[in-house]
Order: sequence, then structure tokens, then C-alpha cells
Amino acid sequence: MRYGQIRQFDIANGPGIRVSVFVTGCTHGCVNCFNVEYQRFDAGNVWTKKETQQVLTYLQNPAVKGLTLLGGEPMQNTEGLIPLVQAVKKFFPHKDIWVYSGFVYEQIIKDKEKKKLLSICDILVDGPFIDALKDPALYFRGSSNQRIIQITPSLEQGKITLLWPDGR
Repeated sequence: MRYGQIRQFDIANGPGIRVSVFVTGCTHGCVNCFNVEYQRFDAGNVWTKKETQQVLTYLQNPAVKGLTLLGGEPMQNTEGLIPLVQAVKKFFPHKDIWVYSGFVYEQIIKDKEKKKLLSICDILVDGPFIDALKDPALYFRGSSNQRIIQITPSLEQGKITLLWPDGR
């Protein structure tokens, strides 16, 4: 897996202060994507144990609410992200994990590896960014087609449970 950046303190990609990992590689090609430079799978740096340790160190800060995974496309980086999320859950079970994906929930749960990553995260912001549906007033998402989904209740109940049904 490769990554573009790790933000120690991020307030734009989920509630509270968060650690954010931006992976690289994405095939969605959303028009006016805010991270075009992270679409290439060869962009950024190779993820190593050093970066995992850096994330775990950042999460030790009691002011940090959780971890956010975005990119690029996290669901196209499951092999590298699953061990990271498992380590975070082991050492910080009280911190929540958000994952952003251009895939929709219904696509993710049909793919074994994507669903494996999904099932160990807490919140999914799903769907591609659609420039024509851009709405800066929405919480933690760029366009109105995207949903903020509570993963555990959605998987358990077999139907999508939204965090903020009205998106605000």
C-alpha cells in the first residue's frame, strides 16, 4: 500500500480531532476530485511498520477522537488497511474509525475484502463525489448523493442506518 499523507490533527474528515490517513490509488476518476494527486497507485510513499507506529502514537493523544481513512480509495487498499485498523482497534477500542469510499455500501458488502475492511470500521461515507450535487453545507461529505452510514447497525439489521438522516 502507498499513502499520500498522514495528518496528525484533522478536523475536516469526521467529528472532533482525528488522525487521517490518505492512501493513494483510485479508479473512480470523480470530476473535480479534491485529491486528484492521490488517484495514481504509484503516488506517495510505501506504507511500512514505521507509519503504522506513527498512527498509533498520534492516536495516544486523548484529544484525538478517532481515525479517518480516505484517499485515494481505501476500498482499493484493503490489504494494507485491514492490519492498520486491526492494530488501532486492539490498542484504542474506544476510538472510532471512519472510512470514505467512492463505492456505495451495497457494492462494498458484495466484495469479501472490502466487506472485511468495512466490518472493522465504525462509519462509512459512501458514494462517488458528484460535482453537480456538491453541497458545502453537508456534514463531512462533498455531494448530496453521499451517505454517512453507521456500519455495525447496518450490517446487523441488513438495512442502512444513517448517522445524520438529513445530512446536516
